[in-house]
Amino acid sequence: MGTPTIVVGVDGSAGSRTALGHALRDAVRREARVRVVMAFEAPDFWPEFGRAGGPPTAAEVTRTLESSLREAVAEARAELGDEVADVPVDVLALPGSPAAVLLGEAGDADDLVVGHRGRGGLASTVLGSVGLQCVLHAPCRVTVVRPPRTAPVPAGDAP
Repeated sequence: MGTPTIVVGVDGSAGSRTALGHALRDAVRREARVRVVMAFEAPDFWPEFGRAGGPPTAAEVTRTLESSLREAVAEARAELGDEVADVPVDVLALPGSPAAVLLGEAGDADDLVVGHRGRGGLASTVLGSVGLQCVLHAPCRVTVVRPPRTAPVPAGDAP
């Protein structure tokens, strides 16, 4: 059996940043590698808004997003310290719906980690929940990570 793989979905939200940190720490514990994945809508579907040359190509979007993912990994490593410095990490930006992309990438993974945005039941029902789709359809274990709670502001200190 090879090195375990943990796939983590990152979209820039607080929940996904927390999920990335969780995946990196878990990779240390399990001696695993991490595949950081971001989905995006293919530029073929973007309106042109008068831009000379049309919308960016999928390759341009991929390069830009993968660069952003590498920055997010570097920030997470800096925040978590030496503990996660040696975790092997791959980054991928892929066109498609977030749930479909993550489920596809989880096909050969041992774990899938996603963040939780906390929209609530109605919004998740109307908009669809990436986390829920992953929990229901992933071929591997799924961990849904909530962002840390912020301390409530005492009533007397509220603006």
